[in-house]
Amino acid sequence: MSGMHAQPTGPAFDIVLLLHVGCVVAGLATVVTSAATASRVRRLIGANSPLPETVTRYFRPGTNWAGRVMYGIPVFGFILLAMSQGAYGLSDAWVMIGLSIFVVVVLLGEGVLWPAERRIQVGLSSLEEDGVADAVAHDAQLIVRSATVALVLLIAGTVIMVAQP
Repeated sequence: MSGMHAQPTGPAFDIVLLLHVGCVVAGLATVVTSAATASRVRRLIGANSPLPETVTRYFRPGTNWAGRVMYGIPVFGFILLAMSQGAYGLSDAWVMIGLSIFVVVVLLGEGVLWPAERRIQVGLSSLEEDGVADAVAHDAQLIVRSATVALVLLIAGTVIMVAQP
């Protein structure tokens, strides 16, 4: 084998790989849920309809910890690189592309998506005040758009990680 290392195997590698994939799946689920719930808020506010308890519960004050599970993607990814004994490395284009996609997803989450969620959390407690409903509807649209972009990026990253071009 000239310079090529064997495909990593073993139960420890498999467990870390499952944790890595689990963080991706959780990330996909949270951005889909965020987009769907924000879309529902926007529709209901536009129709001047009361918000169901499930919607207000989703936007209750607090940090979106489920969304932060995405931080496990690179953590477990780096562990996988270390465990691969040279089969994979940062010099592999697909690894750097995946890492770059992750950075964009985090910037989108931390810079747009999660701040909009926090503003909605505050806004829902004072919807009767002038202009608040419009601001909440605007932030809901921002969530839908940013979550959609994050979803596309996470899917693209998944395809790249699986294909390893």
